[in-house]
Amino acid sequence: MNETTSTMTETHNGYATYETWNAALYVLNDEFLYNTAVACVRFCAEGDTPWAKFVRCMMEGQIGRFLGSTPDGVAWDSAEIDTRQMERLMADLRSGY
Repeated sequence: MNETTSTMTETHNGYATYETWNAALYVLNDEFLYNTAVACVRFCAEGDTPWAKFVRCMMEGQIGRFLGSTPDGVAWDSAEIDTRQMERLMADLRSGY
């Protein structure tokens, strides 16, 4: 196995964990999740973070009953998701509005 293949496998295509990669995959490729993430970036209150806001939106209320995890079963509030990487992903969404 070469170094590039090893690194990609160990970091899940550049993400720290499988869970982080899976969450990012769905946020970036599902229209509803993407639009929700952009709204969380746009309307994030001072002292809050866009990723924390997104997680609350996905886990609470009616949405949480149906979308509390990715279609692959990774909970949005999983401790295995690297929040720093997800915050960087959310920051990149700023250019989308």
